[in-house]
Amino acid sequence: MSTKKDKFTNQDKNFMKLALNLANARRGLTGDNPSVGCVIVKNNKIISIGQTGYNGRPHAEHNAISNCLDDLKDSKMYVSLEPCNHYGKTPPCTKNIIKNKISEVYYSIDDIDLKVKGKSYSILKKNNIKVKRGLLKKDAINLYRSYLINRKKKLPYVIGKIALSNDNLIYSQFSKRITNQVSDKLTHYLRFKSDAILISSKTLNIDNPKLNCRLNGYNKFSPKRIILDSNLKIDLKSYIVRSITRGNTIIFYNSNNIKKMKTLEKKGAILIKSNKDKNKNLDLKKILKKLYSIGIRNLLVEGGDELTKNFLRKRLFNEFYMFKSPKNLPKKNKYLDFTSFSILNDKYSKLKTHSKLASDKLIIYKDINV
Repeated sequence: MSTKKDKFTNQDKNFMKLALNLANARRGLTGDNPSVGCVIVKNNKIISIGQTGYNGRPHAEHNAISNCLDDLKDSKMYVSLEPCNHYGKTPPCTKNIIKNKISEVYYSIDDIDLKVKGKSYSILKKNNIKVKRGLLKKDAINLYRSYLINRKKKLPYVIGKIALSNDNLIYSQFSKRITNQVSDKLTHYLRFKSDAILISSKTLNIDNPKLNCRLNGYNKFSPKRIILDSNLKIDLKSYIVRSITRGNTIIFYNSNNIKKMKTLEKKGAILIKSNKDKNKNLDLKKILKKLYSIGIRNLLVEGGDELTKNFLRKRLFNEFYMFKSPKNLPKKNKYLDFTSFSILNDKYSKLKTHSKLASDKLIIYKDINV
């Protein structure tokens, strides 16, 4: 039922919830374009749905219209983001909507892209199409948080991740595994949703990680590997170096080790020389800007204590996932503590705690000032 304060019915909200869910399902898999969901309704029944295609094309509206077997005349379209109105690699969605005589269009929020923002509303209205915007606006803003940050700041959306034992160790020589298999699967899901995963050469040389997505059926969605290696100390026998294919591994460095540079380039690694900051670490902000310029929109950082601390100090994480195991690790010989609790709690807000990862616990932090 609609009210005087609410111009949308419960049915409108349900159709838009489906559009937002469709968008969310493909989030992180649509390249430079936002992930959009679209639902077409006629006589109060869904006659078609669509999502943005992998790598960003075709658009959700195009897919929903193409998928439809019914007459679209006088139908309603519910779309999570303002439809595009300009020619790119595909014709404008507004043109397709007008051509198919869709009578009403509902969308959640205006697109932040200046080529689109607010213009589609006017175009559709001029063509006698009823347009309503703001449906489930808060939900849409939360869904498009990463896209909005991408476009406003020209930076990737950065998620930090770390796994801790009950006694706050991130590494022990006598225990390879910290968290359980449920936590590991969620970590691989985060990798699946990321364009790239970033670690330091120190972590690489200690853990010899694979940095791929090992969820069944999603192996082909493994992210690019980004290695921060100021002095080119990367182990040439590591799995990462042995599994380099052209374009899948980028190394940021600040070194004159010509021999090692040539070896890595010969294997297919992309080497990018980077300046250092005042603390003589590689400049993380400039690295993020470079990654954005080459198409990285969603970045997962699986750093050790030092790298994580540097990101936290500079407030470069948009979200931070802390996986906490109930078990203690042996503090013998080589082990590493997590030492960034004070910085994390000072600069970030704890969002929620899950206790459903079997025996593990997940604590999520967000930078609420973004």
